[in-house]
Amino acid sequence: MHEPNDESTARRLRVGSLFSGYGGLDLAVEEVFDARTVWFSEINEPVGRVFAHHWPDAPNLGDITAMNWNIVEPVDVLCGGLPCQDVSTVGKMAGLKPGTRSGLWSHMATAVETLRPEYVVIENVRGLLSAPAIRPAPEGDDDERRNPELATSGGATLRGLEPDPLGLGDEPTRPLRALGAVLGDLADLRYDARWIGLPASAIGAPHPRFRIFILARRAVPNTTSLGLRQGWRDAGAGQGASRHDRAQPSGDRPRDPARTPALPGGGVRADRGALRRWGRYAGAIARWERITGRPAPAPAILNERGPAPAPAFVEWLMGLSEGWVTDSEYGLTHAQQLTALGNGVTPRQAVAALRALTQAC
Repeated sequence: MHEPNDESTARRLRVGSLFSGYGGLDLAVEEVFDARTVWFSEINEPVGRVFAHHWPDAPNLGDITAMNWNIVEPVDVLCGGLPCQDVSTVGKMAGLKPGTRSGLWSHMATAVETLRPEYVVIENVRGLLSAPAIRPAPEGDDDERRNPELATSGGATLRGLEPDPLGLGDEPTRPLRALGAVLGDLADLRYDARWIGLPASAIGAPHPRFRIFILARRAVPNTTSLGLRQGWRDAGAGQGASRHDRAQPSGDRPRDPARTPALPGGGVRADRGALRRWGRYAGAIARWERITGRPAPAPAILNERGPAPAPAFVEWLMGLSEGWVTDSEYGLTHAQQLTALGNGVTPRQAVAALRALTQAC
């Protein structure tokens, strides 16, 4: 991957970064779009020091909720790894509810609406597929009084209407999910979007770390002039076996072994020393060492409580260069380093996802 802040030219696209973390998504966006990051937004001060070190010419705009986007430098690509705490399957699954960290999506949508970048890139956890999208009522809307909770319960009577044992009416068969809300907002903002789910193991990493990536492009009147493939947004038609006009979950579909892609660096054999050190993980470790060109650091450190994950090892697992987050110059504690790394994205994984999405267009 190319290093950030290499000599830029006027032709390179400009990137604005939200929820920036240590810059894993930015590295991928810069590589795929041949772009340069011109500003970022990160409220975690220790993590912000890491980003500022690698992009010294990019100012930190600070809190996204306090931003006046009308005075922010326009960009060609707006990217962000939305906070995942409220859509993660290990979190509260509160969705995009106002007041939650994942609910900050509404502020990113405002940035999209004002800045009108050519591209929007979003990254998040698998829970974006399943967490509910809990919407705020518009200001002054008395929908809650007009449609009380009983109105959406099967068999309830409202304003003289007869009971509805099938639960038909305003209540959808399935609730709107967080991903659907994000895609819907992008459509409202006149952006065409595609998304992909990809585990880090698909690019050879020794861990799954499944992530959702969304690539949206500002809609234009004549898409044929851009060489876009006709019908690329078609979801397909026909009624599934579950009889709700939706495709069956992927877990219910038989897999075609011939279409299962080979892992990068496949066929790497671990030597006896690696087998003694890593056991059944030796092959995966050896493959990632070959892909990254870096030997695996020690996986654990000892502290007063006993063994603990070594930040340098987690940094290696993410495919980052040595010291990207763990350099002592930043002054981060081990806990802060692990938090930053745990919230980040594997750059090579993001590159693979974005390339697949751009080629599909």
